[in-house]
Amino acid sequence: MFTKAVIQTDHKQEPFIGELSLPNPDFNQVIVKLYSSGICHSQLHQIAKPGNRPQVFGHEGLGVVTHIGKNVDHVKEGDLVIVTWVPRNPIKGRPNVIPCGATYNDELVHGQVFTWAEDALIFADYVVKIPDDSPKDLGCIVGCAVLTGAGAVMNTAKVKRGNTVAVFGAGGVGLSAIKMASILEASKVIVVDIDQAKLDFAKKFGATDLINASEYDPVEKIIEITEGGVDFSFDAIGIKITNEQILPITVSGGPGADNHGGMAVLIGMPGNEMTIDPGHFMYNQRIYRGSLGATYPQKDFEMFFQWHKEGIFPLDQFVTKKYKLEDFNQACKDLREHKIFGRSIIEF
Repeated sequence: MFTKAVIQTDHKQEPFIGELSLPNPDFNQVIVKLYSSGICHSQLHQIAKPGNRPQVFGHEGLGVVTHIGKNVDHVKEGDLVIVTWVPRNPIKGRPNVIPCGATYNDELVHGQVFTWAEDALIFADYVVKIPDDSPKDLGCIVGCAVLTGAGAVMNTAKVKRGNTVAVFGAGGVGLSAIKMASILEASKVIVVDIDQAKLDFAKKFGATDLINASEYDPVEKIIEITEGGVDFSFDAIGIKITNEQILPITVSGGPGADNHGGMAVLIGMPGNEMTIDPGHFMYNQRIYRGSLGATYPQKDFEMFFQWHKEGIFPLDQFVTKKYKLEDFNQACKDLREHKIFGRSIIEF
């Protein structure tokens, strides 16, 4: 079958909408007709980065299964599903990236998961069944923005009631982290950004304190607000300066077996280097770690949709802009120019 998709044949050229050829699904694959897809900053990096081409894009989508491989038994044709980049079966280490088998002009496209397309050929382990009454537009963001931000707070840091939290970046991932920290009853949820409007927007997700980093030194301000530092900090931006700021704002530990400091968690895609004073680790027993899609899709996705129904985690507050597939370039431009509050999506 043929389908429309966003394709790039050279990283120096703009992506375009072209026609992909999708073979019948292999024994461990399905074809999903997509209703919606999230638009993630990761795609902006992917578009600009040299590498194998032709390339397809997108890694958080929602749709219905239309074709199924013979060995797939956790979904069936007609099921509503999330397409995500986190495998439903836990793995050890980095996954092997295998092209899905779609072609453009008879050439194999690179991309194991893609959702900027009307239909997608997906390995079944990246497809998760969701309740039939899930929102077909808003629900796509559970496949990346929600699982990344909320998962970092819930499963990586394991924030508990009364903990103090700081989140750098009030985009889709950052807002998901903020919301989860609020749900888990953190006593303070401090949000740092350089856009005052985004900071104000973060209030509705549970932010208790706002710091505009274009006006204040966030390290000094957070230490002042908390009288020493937060228990957990999260970088949902990924640039060098925020990579380096999230550790010294955590509470200090010291000598002794259980005298631990705070934990800094890197969520945003980082650059090639950062500089950290090793004294933070040795003298203060602080912890710095990454969080890469820290969720259990098979269990957590159903929870997020139930929370949405109950108004606990309202997905409609996160999605602030919708585009059609043919407007994907404008969608990328708006995201690049920081015009998007929360998360934007493509509807098919």
